Amino acid sequence: MRLREPLPEMHGATEWLNGEVKREQLVGEKPTLIHFWSISCHLCKVAMPMVNELRDNYKDKLNVVSVHMPRSEKDLNMDEIKQVAAEHSISQPIFIDNEHDLTDAFENQYVPAYYLFDHNGLLRHFQAGGSGLKMLEKRVNRVLEEIEKDH
Repeated sequence: MRLREPLPEMHGATEWLNGEVKREQLVGEKPTLIHFWSISCHLCKVAMPMVNELRDNYKDKLNVVSVHMPRSEKDLNMDEIKQVAAEHSISQPIFIDNEHDLTDAFENQYVPAYYLFDHNGLLRHFQAGGSGLKMLEKRVNRVLEEIEKDH
């Protein structure tokens, strides 16, 4: 995805954990962070507490949705996905993308990967890899400041 492209529809989930969300629920009020991860990804697990911190610190100002993107057959085990999600306190909605429908819509190839959309549903920031979550938080704050200026 390129910057300023709109948030794709949230279609094709094999299953949703922690509740289902639709695109229209993610556009309009608050920015949205879409976070790709996988149970086989060590960096994803290392970064998870920071993602959870963002979710909790901005809970009234930011939508957070996690997307489980399998990287191999082993990553398709729902029981293991649920177990890892519980172990890592992932309480936000989790889109299980066993068919890579959403992964393909985002043209995403990485885990962890972070896509930040503004309240209009336009992509404002993308980053991949385990580091740089301070940069992500700066981007979240910048997008939130823009909303406050508009109101």
